[in-house]
Amino acid sequence: MVRTQIQLTKNQSDKIKNIATQEHVSMAEIIRRAVDHWLETAAPMSKEERWQRSMAVIGKYSSGLTDLAENHDEYLAEGYGTW
Repeated sequence: MVRTQIQLTKNQSDKIKNIATQEHVSMAEIIRRAVDHWLETAAPMSKEERWQRSMAVIGKYSSGLTDLAENHDEYLAEGYGTW
């Protein structure tokens, strides 16, 4: 691990301490989890990762509709409540 020094507001520090106490872990662990979460959700994905994630959902869900390809505009409009 790389040792890094950061500055927090009093409010941030207090909240992190409370969470760390409740979860029986260090403040550093809570901060690492928060950074990991941010990196997973906010950091831009590579083109390859976007492609792999897109391909992973193909065929995963079923609408139960047999005419979706022909009537997708109508279903979309219905979903948005514009018809």
